Amino acid sequence: MKKLFSCLLVAVMAVGLFAGCGKKADNAFTVGFDAEFPPYGYRNESGEYVGFDLDLAAEVCARNGWELVKQPIDWDAKDMELSSGAIDCIWNGFTINGREDQYTWSQPYVDNSQVVVVASDSGIKSKADLAGKVVAVQKDSSALAALNDEENKENIALRDSFKELIEYADYNTAFMDLEQGAVEAVAIDIGVAQYQIEKREAGAFVMLEEKLATEQYGVGFKLGNEELRDKVQKTLDEMVKDGTFMKIAEEWKLTDSVCLGK
Repeated sequence: MKKLFSCLLVAVMAVGLFAGCGKKADNAFTVGFDAEFPPYGYRNESGEYVGFDLDLAAEVCARNGWELVKQPIDWDAKDMELSSGAIDCIWNGFTINGREDQYTWSQPYVDNSQVVVVASDSGIKSKADLAGKVVAVQKDSSALAALNDEENKENIALRDSFKELIEYADYNTAFMDLEQGAVEAVAIDIGVAQYQIEKREAGAFVMLEEKLATEQYGVGFKLGNEELRDKVQKTLDEMVKDGTFMKIAEEWKLTDSVCLGK
């Protein structure tokens, strides 16, 4: 009987242990992000997840007594992750425009533009010069959405002029192919473009002056989750008032892009 009782006790403890492992902490705030989207969220050379958006989220958590959980996600699966409760929000250079009714949004905090990056010696000076060229873009990105925007006849004509439009899983890979000449241009968010250009050989790449589109970034919550959105927004507003928001923007060289509080 003692042996049976001991086995039952071990089994109960094991079930409790596994249940505990799968349970989300009550004060956890889980941020879903694309780990290949610098400077907003990415894995650095030390293997840590860093970025402007993650620093903002960390400060919000610190002020609310929450535990920040940085959860890299497959960008294609972001809606499933959010609807299932696996993440509390999508916070990673997430474009509001065109998605206004799909999520509960924070106020816009970054003004963003879609641009085209080319090699400095490519001879490409304008969007018109992209005709017959191989262009790269990230899958399910705002740049791809801009090129596929049926209401923007200019962008549709531009896209149709390309020799090929290749969709990549991440922009790091797209830029490596740009360096090697496998593609001739990359359509990309301006903040990400500036980061990619800066980390590579000086003067090797340039942005075309003409933009594909302009947009705004926000924090996206599950539709109807105003309670959590309001808590996060209140904290962000407090960070703007005491200067912390702009200080973080300065650290990531994004002061020209941020719009919250302006």
